[in-house]
Amino acid sequence: MIQLHDKQFVPFISAQEIAFAINQMAEQIASDFADETPVFVGVLNGSFMVVSDFMKYYKKPCEVSFVKMASYDGIASTNEVKELIGLNQDLTGRTVIVIEDIIDTGNTLAELKSLFKKQKVKHFKIATLFLKPEAYKKDIKLDYVGIRIPNKFIVGFGLDYDGLGRNLPEVYQLLD
Repeated sequence: MIQLHDKQFVPFISAQEIAFAINQMAEQIASDFADETPVFVGVLNGSFMVVSDFMKYYKKPCEVSFVKMASYDGIASTNEVKELIGLNQDLTGRTVIVIEDIIDTGNTLAELKSLFKKQKVKHFKIATLFLKPEAYKKDIKLDYVGIRIPNKFIVGFGLDYDGLGRNLPEVYQLLD
């Protein structure tokens, strides 16, 4: 068990399970886009560890960039997404694959889809390490999902609770 601020968390997903899921996604995407050079777009801050590990497993030519979006305050979604840092490259006619750490409500995803539609990308795909199916209510197809989890708050492997826990190599779940 670990303590972050005023909350306690228990071990939930091991570093080995995370590595396996990321490797599987990288291999599938490399197979699906073998003849292309996709642009992977990580959503900061949470996805930095996922993107880093994903790049180690992805063996084909690719580019990587980041956007910074925010929709959380503490352990609750604000249901409002703000773009903080955008892309600075032309993506017209390119294959763009968003790499998320976690998708729950899908609010950030809806905003990203809108942003990339304006960019006139060739393909827009979504890869997420974690998905909370119970919380996901958007009608946006998720193309690559690493691990489906219950609708519980988690930290670690890039995910935080008010700034703490991102550096943990495994994932912890909020103790009820």
